[in-house]
Amino acid sequence: MNSNQKTASSQGIFPLLSEKNVNIKKEILAGITTFLTMAYIIAVNPSTLAAAGMNAGALVTATCLAAALGCFIMGFVANLPFALASGMGLNAFFAYTVVLKGGIPWETALTAVFVEGIIFIFLTLFKVREAVVNSIPLNMKHGVTAGIGIFIAFIGLKGCGLIVANEATFVSMGHLSPTVIFAFIGLFVIGVMDKKNIKGSILAGIAISSIMAWIYAALNPEMATKLGIYLPTGIFKFESIAPVAGKVDFGFFSHPTDIGNFFVIVCTFLFVDFFDTVGTLVGVCSKANMLDEDGNVPNVGRALLADSLATTIGALLGVSTVTTYVESSTGVLAGGKTGYTAITVGILFLIAMFFSPIFIAIPACATAPALIYVGYLMISSLREVDLHNVTEGLPAFITVISMALTYSIGDGLTIGILSYVIINLVYNIFAKPEEREKVSWVMIILGILFLIKLLFL
Repeated sequence: MNSNQKTASSQGIFPLLSEKNVNIKKEILAGITTFLTMAYIIAVNPSTLAAAGMNAGALVTATCLAAALGCFIMGFVANLPFALASGMGLNAFFAYTVVLKGGIPWETALTAVFVEGIIFIFLTLFKVREAVVNSIPLNMKHGVTAGIGIFIAFIGLKGCGLIVANEATFVSMGHLSPTVIFAFIGLFVIGVMDKKNIKGSILAGIAISSIMAWIYAALNPEMATKLGIYLPTGIFKFESIAPVAGKVDFGFFSHPTDIGNFFVIVCTFLFVDFFDTVGTLVGVCSKANMLDEDGNVPNVGRALLADSLATTIGALLGVSTVTTYVESSTGVLAGGKTGYTAITVGILFLIAMFFSPIFIAIPACATAPALIYVGYLMISSLREVDLHNVTEGLPAFITVISMALTYSIGDGLTIGILSYVIINLVYNIFAKPEEREKVSWVMIILGILFLIKLLFL
């Protein structure tokens, strides 16, 4: 094999190597932006999984390492600007439902995550997941984008304290607290800079909100603590991964009564991760105009394989399901187009293993302006939805509102696809043959599976 053939082979395996005329500066800036909006996972994931009895210090290192490896795989293999880390919601299910409520040892729960990853690898290699992604109608894909926009804006508004829980009305407006002020100053900075076409607006908004929050914490530490604002406790810190790594345990197979529970746990991890990832890939690619002429996600098979491998490796390292992050949208809208963005995020996660006190100290009110502003940008995808066609527009609308109101991309997509299938099949019963809507068999099968899931799981 000559050098040209070797180069072509390498580019086939790693499409990132074939990229030409890449704006590396913009890709790095996009990676930094994505990282800062999701750096909270460095603090949240260890605290969540520690409730299951796992070592918190080791979890900081494991969380960073698993995220870094996942980002590297996504960047090199799929050449997409998407970042991965342990999924929110999935980590809570792991700790509170499986381990604490179900009485399952955390080692067995990690085994369930590992098995889920292996199953995903096979589903991806046989292109089952790719078929699901490509079967989603274009109007639904635009609806997913808008739904993710509302969802992450809601997370931002909740994170800064403008929206709070209310037993009577579910949610209500909070007080005009310092965190709300810091978040909206950051939001205004982003908006003004973006209007002036000044690069790095989202990153600047996060930085300014963080600095103001830390100054406030220095001046009024007691009140800042109540608001969830903390000064960095140091600069350098590194914890060994040994207490949680390599703890996958198949000993439950010796107890047949446990296999049924294990199967349910694996199925739950599979379902939530599957459709969270699908929704994120479709939504972010749609907003970034990265869909191909048929409305499909580029390199979707490789992206899903990266997600599957990251979950499998993550379980061996000692963390819950690793998934593609919706916060990747912040980096994409900051100019990230290739795998270099994901690789930048991965490098920053590796660095964060040694500087975790700083990244852990970035408060929710500082990432809130980025999430709110990106939500505003993503909601514009509703313009592409054919709202005049009820069989297309109504399921898209249901998808949009369900993502925010269920606080889950996966659940929102589930309800949206199920409504699409039911509405179109019922319409086709009464419509003239030439007026019937085409519904793919993949969507019909998904609808049946979703109905079974909602009724029995």
